[in-house]
Amino acid sequence: MAYRCVATSVAGFVQQLAVAYVAHGYWFYVTGRVPESKDPATVDRKIIHQYGIDVSKWARSRRKKTGQARVQYLRYDRFFVIVATHGEHPFFAAEGNQVRDIRRQPLHFMGYSIGCRKGRDGQKWHPSVRIAREMCRELKARYAAIAVHRPVEELCRELRGLDYEPYAAVRDQLLGILRAVNRCRQAAALELVPWRALWLRRNPVKPFE
Repeated sequence: MAYRCVATSVAGFVQQLAVAYVAHGYWFYVTGRVPESKDPATVDRKIIHQYGIDVSKWARSRRKKTGQARVQYLRYDRFFVIVATHGEHPFFAAEGNQVRDIRRQPLHFMGYSIGCRKGRDGQKWHPSVRIAREMCRELKARYAAIAVHRPVEELCRELRGLDYEPYAAVRDQLLGILRAVNRCRQAAALELVPWRALWLRRNPVKPFE
């Protein structure tokens, strides 16, 4: 089977990066954008060949055992990311100081901030998907501004339409936006917006379909 790297949706890109890659130690990354003058498929083939990415899972396992890094490539539209695990690989020499560590510098994509944090035990790292800070601040300000000027039904439709996959951190942020709305409505003695206005259950997607 040919190496699959082209996500067909924003949700698929985020899920593949966070759940399939970051969760398995792919913490080092570089991002880029395919120029309008170039064919994305041609760029895909060039990067995959340059870094020897299209290998079997057995080859990846052997690389891991011998201390070599494993590398993956993922693209949505013209935005792409190359991710790697710890170890030796030409990727690190070629990309140099462009390489970022997602544990320290989250990757920003389509309003999301994708990072990696330590769990409650303080030992194991876990992927973290949230709405980017500035975007979340803008959303909270926007909904607080209209909170007392719209009926509950309209606010419910708008909040339900927020197009962010409800990962754990995103759920907390969405609930924070709802609380800000209801604080304004409570102060104005208006009916509160129920939490059911938010879509809080994430449905996994097929990233490449």
